[in-house]
Formats: sequence, C-alpha cells, structure tokens
Amino acid sequence: MMDLFAVVDQVIELLRSRGRVSYRVLKLQLQLDDDKIEALKDELIYAQHVAVDEDGRVLVWTGGPGATPAPASTPSQSGRSGRHADLPADVAPLPIEPHVPEAERRQLTVMFCDLVDSTALASELDPEEWREVVRAYQDACAKVTARYDWHIAQYLGDGLLVYFGYPQSHEDDAQRAVRAGLGMVEALGQLNMRLAQERGVSLAVRLGCHTGLVVVGDVGGGPRQVQLALGETPNLAARLQCIAAPNTLVISAATVPLLGGFFACQSLGTPLLKGVAQPLEIYQVLSESTARSRLDAAGSTGLTPLIGREPEVALLRERWVQVKEGIGQVVLLSTRSLGALVLWLLGYPD
Repeated sequence: MMDLFAVVDQVIELLRSRGRVSYRVLKLQLQLDDDKIEALKDELIYAQHVAVDEDGRVLVWTGGPGATPAPASTPSQSGRSGRHADLPADVAPLPIEPHVPEAERRQLTVMFCDLVDSTALASELDPEEWREVVRAYQDACAKVTARYDWHIAQYLGDGLLVYFGYPQSHEDDAQRAVRAGLGMVEALGQLNMRLAQERGVSLAVRLGCHTGLVVVGDVGGGPRQVQLALGETPNLAARLQCIAAPNTLVISAATVPLLGGFFACQSLGTPLLKGVAQPLEIYQVLSESTARSRLDAAGSTGLTPLIGREPEVALLRERWVQVKEGIGQVVLLSTRSLGALVLWLLGYPD
C-alpha cells in the first residue's frame, strides 16, 4: 500500500509539470479510492494551498516557484468569451488582480490532540521507526476526523490542531468534534494492537475541545502561509488538552450545551488553567448517551417547563380525569412554531 504522503508528493510533481490533472486519471494511475482522493484534495487545496478544484473533476496547480495554472478550456481557440468578449481585438484586457481572502469571524469548535510521553517513546526507537509510528498515528486520527467534515489546520510534531466549523460549518459541529475525539481514542486502541507486535510500543493521546469565537485568516508568508484561527478559543482548547488524562477527551462548559444530551459527561470542577484568570468549569466526555433522537436527548436532560399555559394545561387535566372515569376523549394539539399538528388519543375504556 502506497504511503499517503508519498502520494501527495507524487501528485504535486505531476501538477508542477502538467498544470492540471483530472481526478479520474489520478484514480487510475495511482490506484486511489474516493476517500484517498478527498484526503488528497483537502491536503493540496486547504492545507498547503497549492491547488484549486475545477468543477469537481480537475485539480489545478496554483502554487510553487515558476508554476502557472493551466488555462481553462474555451469554446474556441480564436473566439473571445466571458467578461472580455466585447473588447476590440487590438485592445488587451486589464490584468485581473488576484483575490486576497479576508479574515472572517466564526464560531468554531477547536480540538487539540497530542501524544502522551512522546519524548520517552521517541528515545526508545530509531528516528525512522519513530517517524513511521507518528505517521501511522496521524493517519489513523485523520481517517476518523474525516467522517465529520474536519479541517486539520496543523500537524504540530506529534500533535494535531483540528477545526470543526471551518471551512464548512454545521449546526452540530460540537457534536462532530466530540464524536471524532472518542473515535480517535478508539482508533488508537486498534492501532496499538499492531504497534505492539511490530514496534513494541503503545500510544496514548490527550484531547481537549473548546467552542467560541475566532478570526480565521492567513498567517505567515510565502510557501509557509497557512490559515489559522486566532483568539482565545484555540488557546483554551490547548490548555484543556494539557490537563486531560491519557486517552480521555476534556471539553469546556461552553461546549457542553451544544452536545444536545447526546453524550454522557462528568464534571471535573474548575481546575487552574495556565494563563486563564477566570475559573472555567470543565468536563470529561465519558461516552455517547443512549439517545437516538433529539426527543430522547431532551428527555434525558429535562424538558423546558411550560410558561403561561395554565388554561391549556388545566383543560388537559380535566380531559384526563374524564378518561379515567370511562369517558373517552380526543385532544388536538396544534404547535404552530413547529408547523405540525399532533393528535393525542386519550384512552377509551376497555
């Protein structure tokens, strides 16, 4: 099986020389499946910013010394089209200034993942063996997070910085992050069975998640320019990761309400976090709950009490009394805010 990073390097060389390559050719030439093609796109387009996607079919080179993206196909070689179609033949169109993406404010759930005692582990192995172990761990984590529309912002040595909510946001990004974190711990357990046989080592990770506002934009310059989220949120996620026990996920109080009751969490109190002045309650995620729907989850956390519905509740109680006396009743509940009608049939006598 070809190493995924070797595939990335090979595709970069192809793009440098050809300018543009179709995904179909990459699949046939390098024997890649759909998952590897998606991982390749994420690495080249979002992580390294050296290529762009064209119509979901072609990868186009945009970065690197002396490289120029291959021009898109035109309706005819001699005709003009698009915004310059009406210009005289002897008038050259003005050059188009490259678009510089602006930084934007977003709410993200940021996850930090780091290996436990990596320094000691690295001293036990040859550097080449350690490199293979780290890459196997990173690949296992990337496969898990890929299921939840992640964005790996940085590989920090043997750690990972992952964004949920960028570049694509979802209403359940916090839930996606927590599921990914629990999945990474599980995947590491499976990887350890192989590493124990091949290398005689066992890995453990610490994970921390926090949700809050950030500003996402370009940081750095030249080929080392990356898009990072800046603000308090990544810093707090890093602090939470530092205090997590091995193979556990620690989250902030700000993240807990966004989980919707789909996970069982245990409070760890308000431990002192370096550089954080205000006390911050933190939680350890134990497992997914048994809830399989929002209604199940709401039932486990408690429903919002009815406010200002005394006559309606009294009417329901009155009808229920009549049912118990043997007088069957039908009650129609109209919930306009949900755009639905719910029909309750209150029991008839046997």
